[in-house]
Amino acid sequence: MLRKKRESKSEKKERRFNMRKSFYHFLMKYRHPAPTDAISSFANAAFLDHGFPKTSADYHEISSYLELNGQYLSSMIVFDEAWQEYVASES
Repeated sequence: MLRKKRESKSEKKERRFNMRKSFYHFLMKYRHPAPTDAISSFANAAFLDHGFPKTSADYHEISSYLELNGQYLSSMIVFDEAWQEYVASES
């Protein structure tokens, strides 16, 4: 009989981290040709922003980028709301 090796906490954390999609990938589900809310407008603008950190899942990296380059955001509150939804969907 073969026994399955038990994963350590660090292995579980690493597996979960590796499966995590980037914030950009999450945000793209909100793209819409006629945006009706601020997050959809953010998603459309991020899609057109070729410098957006598309592979990042790091809050500080993305927020720093947006503070310097996110003129298309009406407010950083839009990013924070989208980030909260992202974290909830990934947990």
